[in-house]
Amino acid sequence: MRAPPRLRGGLAIRLGLLAVGLFLFAAGIVALLESRLGLSPWDVLHQGLARHTPLSFGAANIAVSVLVVTVAWLLGARIGVATVANAVLVGSFVEVLSSLEWVAALAAEPLRVRVALLAAGLALMGAGTGLYLGADLGAGPRDSLMVVGARRTPFRIGLVRAVLELGALGAGFALGGTVGVGTVAFAVAIGPSVELSFSLLERSPLALERAPCDPDTRPAACVVRGGHRSRAAWERA
Repeated sequence: MRAPPRLRGGLAIRLGLLAVGLFLFAAGIVALLESRLGLSPWDVLHQGLARHTPLSFGAANIAVSVLVVTVAWLLGARIGVATVANAVLVGSFVEVLSSLEWVAALAAEPLRVRVALLAAGLALMGAGTGLYLGADLGAGPRDSLMVVGARRTPFRIGLVRAVLELGALGAGFALGGTVGVGTVAFAVAIGPSVELSFSLLERSPLALERAPCDPDTRPAACVVRGGHRSRAAWERA
């Protein structure tokens, strides 16, 4: 799939699904943190900042996210409800979960348990991303910066994202953030995890049915005899 499925419901329901998605994503971050096997690039930065400032890991997440949103907005990015919610809620959820004693105790578990925790964390982050994007209420802080960065430079969006990720990773590593097998696992597995989440949501009762003419699933169906698109296809263009 090239795009997340859109989820059913009015604004209130989609806001609820957005919150659930952000909670699951935060739970995935905490799972990677407590596995002690390595973090995602941005969380390496958050951990590094937490080690050199009065900020906790969760508070560092919020601070960086707010900074990223501000920079993206100044560069002309569209800031949606989900952009702000992502910036504030993910770090807040991380803060709450990390403060639980039984969660903190997971870091002392044997290696096999922490490897399972790493795998669970990646699955949770994939599921959270699917719900968050499916709510269709805006892009996340880093996604917004990626899009506006590609728009304002001659570089492709993939290169812009890679530069942002590597920059966060390098800065975090220099500050003492944890880089390890979990970091590599995140780079390799997060894409398939998100795609699997999209696929499962598409088949669930939560998703709206795609129109017969949907360029994300059946691009050929968007062209009718005479070379004209259907009305739905033109509305998407």
